[in-house]
Formats: sequence, C-alpha cells, structure tokens
Amino acid sequence: MALLEVKNLVKHFPVRGGVFNRQIGAVHAVNGVSFAVEKGQTVGIVGESGCGKSTLGKLLLRLIEPTSGSVRFDGQELIGLDHRAMMPIRRRMQIIFQDPYSSLNPRLTIRQLLREVIAFHGVVEADDFDGACEKYIDELLSQVGLRTDAKDKFPHEFSGGQRQRIGIARALAVKPEFLVADEPVSALDVSIQAQVLNLLMDLKDRLGLTLVFISHDLKVIEHFCDRVLVMYLGGVVEERPCDELLTAASHPYTRALLGANPIDDPSERATRPLTVLQGDVPSPYNLPIGCAFAGRCPKVMDRCKVERPLLEAKRDGRRVACFAVE
Repeated sequence: MALLEVKNLVKHFPVRGGVFNRQIGAVHAVNGVSFAVEKGQTVGIVGESGCGKSTLGKLLLRLIEPTSGSVRFDGQELIGLDHRAMMPIRRRMQIIFQDPYSSLNPRLTIRQLLREVIAFHGVVEADDFDGACEKYIDELLSQVGLRTDAKDKFPHEFSGGQRQRIGIARALAVKPEFLVADEPVSALDVSIQAQVLNLLMDLKDRLGLTLVFISHDLKVIEHFCDRVLVMYLGGVVEERPCDELLTAASHPYTRALLGANPIDDPSERATRPLTVLQGDVPSPYNLPIGCAFAGRCPKVMDRCKVERPLLEAKRDGRRVACFAVE
C-alpha cells in the first residue's frame, strides 16, 4: 500500500481585475496530477522554473488548498479535514524549504526555533521539560552535523549550508515519516550541495523516511531518487525509474532537458550539440487546447494541437503523456 496517493490534483490561482476586483481568469499552476509514493521510497519531481513543482509540493502537505483532487496519506483523505483533524497528520508530514535565508525567523535563536516546534507538537513529554528539551535539541543538531553550541546563535550567524541543516533539524524535530524537500540545495554553493545531499541520504536511510524531492537538476534527481516525475506547465509528462532516466527518456521534453544538462567530460561536450527548444512556453493563464508542449515539440502532429495526451502506462513500468511514444 502506498504511503501517499495523489489523484487528479488541480490548483488554479484566481486572477482578479476591474473596478470591482472580480475574477477575470485563473493561473493553471497544477493540472490533474496523479501519482503514488511507496513507503521508504524517494520520488523526484523535476522541470523548469514555473512548471508547478513547488506548488505541487505544498499541495501535498495542504500548505495551500487545492482547487480539486485527492491526497491520501496512509489511507486517510486529507482534503477537507479541518485544522484540528490535520494536527496529528502534520507531525507525520514535514517540509524542507528552498531558501534557508527566508525560512528561519531571524529574531529567534536556534534553541527558540526548535523549542517552539517541540513544545507546540508535544514531542517531548517529561516532568523536567526544559532539561529533556535541551537534550533533544542537542541530539537534533548533532544529527544534522552541527555543534551543540549553535543553539545559542541567531540564523544570520550561519552560512547558507548551515542554515539549511537547521531547516532540516526543524523538519525532523517532530519525528516525521514523510518529507517534501523543495529544492533544498538550489540556493547553496555547489561545494556545499553535495554535503547537504549526502546528509539527506544518510538521514533517509537511518530514520526510514519517505521523500518527495523537488529539483530542476536531472543529475541530482538521478543520483538521489528511486523514481522521477517530469513536469511541464502544471502537468506530468513522464514518470519512470531514475536508473533509466539518463539513457532511456521517452518524452520529447524530457529528452530536451537531458540535452541541455551540463556535461562534465570535455570530449563528450565537444561532440554532443546543445539542445535548444524552439518557441516559447505557453502562458499558464491561457493554456493551449491540445498538448501544452506542442508548440515546442520536434515530433508534433496535427492531433497534438487539438487533443491533450493523457499520462498512460507504457511498457517497462513507465508512464508517458505523448502520442508519439509507444
């Protein structure tokens, strides 16, 4: 049984205007996304900026409310639950935000940041709460590779990598089962990214976590995840195991992403041309009638311009939304 099941998830942000501030349209951020995450699995979500990755991650945790669709966690439907009913579930589901500079309250010390979470969710239950809480905070900081004296400092006293470690410690403070990592290394220096990724992999194995990992970097996804969803303009165009991603991508958009990926080997870089897609990304405010990728696709057919392909199961356990892929 899947730990997380998502069916036909949709999010439209209203656009208002005019004298009476009426709704005059909507931005189609997420359009009918469906997938499942097995317990202990890491599922990657990849795509260019503005494709709906981060919006989807927040919808999974109900940090923003969907327009329609279903999110089931451990068999329980989350959409429609009130604040009180969501409280015990929020302990089991947490998020690591993209920007460590804006996700931490600059007026609180690290001790205060972590203590606030621990006290609110009742993680530590002991007669001597202060002593037990201090011990638990020390354990959390050690777990993410920080010295225990870091708890007396403010967020501005740390580097970007250290702040992201604090963000990870805050997410782990409630002992969650499921984490959404929303581009957790994109705001960090390249030299620090590998350290944070290795930390997340170690914590996942040690704590038995289930992850949804959001990134725009296909190499990070291929290295870190078990399965990948490729998003384009709010929809999933391909889903497949990550060990096949770099060698057997099916959808033309996925192949274009791979073709634009930086190449480490100079000899290979000289022989492989850069893939440049023609045309512009359609506006999420005014989606085309057919396939959203039709205006940029090298394999476009007449059918693509009038009919939207569904994400269908193909052979080898992959799902692809493309009429040109068998």
